[in-house]
Amino acid sequence: MLDNRVFHKRADLVIPENTALLFIPPFSPELNPAEKIWSQMKRDFTCKLHKSLEDVSAFIDKQVKELTNTIVENICKFEFIIASKIWTNLYYVLVL
Repeated sequence: MLDNRVFHKRADLVIPENTALLFIPPFSPELNPAEKIWSQMKRDFTCKLHKSLEDVSAFIDKQVKELTNTIVENICKFEFIIASKIWTNLYYVLVL
């Protein structure tokens, strides 16, 4: 799943045969799973004092290392997509 950034549509982009690119609509970060992860991290980041760039880096490093498959799935899942027969079938075709 990709946003519509220019570098995702480069002519020289090599896409493996077993991969399908799904582009989300422009200006819809709420549909981008990566944005949902960043949103969660920003919530934990807000209202904390970081005395140096190293402290910020350590915070991000800790946050990333604490992510598990279950946490990512719970943050990023879209119940309305999983519930839809069309999207569920597409998921099974693309992933499984």
